[in-house]
Amino acid sequence: MALMRAPFRGHSTNLVGIPTGLLCSADYNDTPVPLHIAGLRQMYPSLFEMLNQAESMAEAAEVFQDYMAVVFGLDQEQRDGVDAKGRHRFRSSYLRLLKGWGFDTNSPEGAVLKGWVESRFGLFPTFHVRPIERFSSEAWMGYVEQKMSSRFHNNAIQTQLDLLYEFCQWALGRFFSVGRRHVTLYRGVNDFAEQIMVERIDKRKAVVRLNSLVSFSSERDIASEFGDYILEARVPTSKILFFNALLPSAPLKGEAEYMVIGGDYRVAVSYF
Repeated sequence: MALMRAPFRGHSTNLVGIPTGLLCSADYNDTPVPLHIAGLRQMYPSLFEMLNQAESMAEAAEVFQDYMAVVFGLDQEQRDGVDAKGRHRFRSSYLRLLKGWGFDTNSPEGAVLKGWVESRFGLFPTFHVRPIERFSSEAWMGYVEQKMSSRFHNNAIQTQLDLLYEFCQWALGRFFSVGRRHVTLYRGVNDFAEQIMVERIDKRKAVVRLNSLVSFSSERDIASEFGDYILEARVPTSKILFFNALLPSAPLKGEAEYMVIGGDYRVAVSYF
């Protein structure tokens, strides 16, 4: 676990109103503040009005999924139908992206999700299939090609992900993490190819730069199945895009998985 140089990686602007340099820092992760996609709740007030009337998480999840199905045409008949000329009509879906991420975080679906983080939060990915070290590299060009694939960039997929993030934040504040700014999560790794060692604090503590979007587990034993080293982090709730209990019919159920927006994290490193 050699110490590596970790240059700043991010846009100067984003859609959450906090400088990207601060947002990706360990200081923000230590003392986070709430984040919101600019203007989204004002653009879709009816969704959040209905959510605020829900008396249980199950009811809220049903409201959200029904709303998304109606607004974005995600019912099976609409999603897999044909147009007037008999051509197959594919409508991108946030659920399809979550499923693809669950199979492989370096898939085209993973690239689209990382691209959404880049667009909304300003964080560049540090890894997609291979380490991304400069803009002119093959790794960067491969990531850009996949994230811009026309197969997924229809049906307002970025807005679907915006709504998923805002719903997740709403659910955490209402049912799962009331009054809490952090959750303790675990990530199993075998090496530091996908995360950069920024600072070694002592034998068991370090600052690591995580990819723009990464998977954690709420269960240490499950995390250990993915690597010999366990990274334990206090993750801001404001950096959680999705977690396994959010939607009853969504993917990522078996691994107690959380999808977390990256940056520099102080972690405890242990060998399982």
